[in-house]
Amino acid sequence: MKKTLVIGASENPERYSYKAITELVQKNHEVVAIGLKEGTVAGVHFGPEKEAFDDIDTVSLYVGPRHQPDYYEYIISLKPKRVVFNPGTENKSFIQMLEDKGIQTEVACTLVLLATNQY
Repeated sequence: MKKTLVIGASENPERYSYKAITELVQKNHEVVAIGLKEGTVAGVHFGPEKEAFDDIDTVSLYVGPRHQPDYYEYIISLKPKRVVFNPGTENKSFIQMLEDKGIQTEVACTLVLLATNQY
């Protein structure tokens, strides 16, 4: 299973990051997360700290382009295999920056990828 970092985690069940964490856990993926404030979803505790997580396969992004620059260097430093830009997070300049570093990017919905076994 793919170790996934969800950025933009929220305890609000209406948020797609909440739904993604829940689905990832249900499908036995290892999940770590970062949110604006501390919380727990499906047993995954998170906070605002940019921890130096090891062996991240996928970053699932739920932060809009306006706030993404705060995460550029952090995400690149984790050396994930790919970054999924969920709807509303598309950012051509960041996508180019990641691809220049050899990191695969995907403009897709994590929930749809999971539901269709394409994750």
